[in-house]
Amino acid sequence: MSVRDIPDTRETVDTDTTGTPDPARFAVEWEEWHRDKDARLAAEHGFLAVTGLHWLSEEPQSFPGTPGIWSTGPEGVSVELDEETEFVVDGTVVRGKHLFGVIPERGGINAVWNDTVIEVAKRGGHDVVRPRHPDHPLRTAFTGTPAYAPDPRWVVTGRYEAFDEPRPTTVGASVEGLRHVYDAPGRIVFRLDGQELSLTAFNGFTPGSLTVLFTDETSGVTTYAANRQLGVDEPGPDGAVVLDFNRATNLPCAYTDFATCPLPPAENRLPVAVEAGERIPRERGSVD
Repeated sequence: MSVRDIPDTRETVDTDTTGTPDPARFAVEWEEWHRDKDARLAAEHGFLAVTGLHWLSEEPQSFPGTPGIWSTGPEGVSVELDEETEFVVDGTVVRGKHLFGVIPERGGINAVWNDTVIEVAKRGGHDVVRPRHPDHPLRTAFTGTPAYAPDPRWVVTGRYEAFDEPRPTTVGASVEGLRHVYDAPGRIVFRLDGQELSLTAFNGFTPGSLTVLFTDETSGVTTYAANRQLGVDEPGPDGAVVLDFNRATNLPCAYTDFATCPLPPAENRLPVAVEAGERIPRERGSVD
């Protein structure tokens, strides 16, 4: 599920020889992981640098913070630049009229303009333009994401059950009216708070790995209401997987309205309070 609106937060949990995480090392590794995750989010052209989400049509349009006149049609996305402006696309300087071509769903092309990166992408069947300005206040004022203190009790062993065939799964999005379709290869079954639960899984960011999107009883209370994401390493030969809910992360839509993040499948609403992982960002009125 290589979706640009879903950062890759998958990482292995170190354990001692009994399979139980060493508490001191567990906390240190979690802090390092969380610091690195926030650093990627707040990178020079990361999601916190996005200043707009602009939807293209056949009607030529201009957009704030983005040079040129933009449109899309059967031949794909195009831009008309004035004679004083140039982009760098895939290492090549382009001037005048430039055709980006037809962009595949969940694909994208970056155009560099001075210190700004302009993302040209397709989301939910629509071509979009998103400028990323390093001096955007959302990025420069970012102080990190609130999270629950790491606790080994939230590291849960589960079992991956592959479907006979991947199931096309339609989910909503953080943008009203938008839909995403992903192939779900299987589900993960596990026990939490004495209950047997399951989560529909999508493909992860590396071969064999998985990603789950979920909500739970903390959603909208202490954690972001719409969704959280958890990366899972490739299942073992017997289907065994480890879910470390301490590494449940917010998607970009938790910080900015300029993301098109997918929502969890309806069946991925957990009837328990997962008091682990990232909480509501300060940018959304964190309840620290």
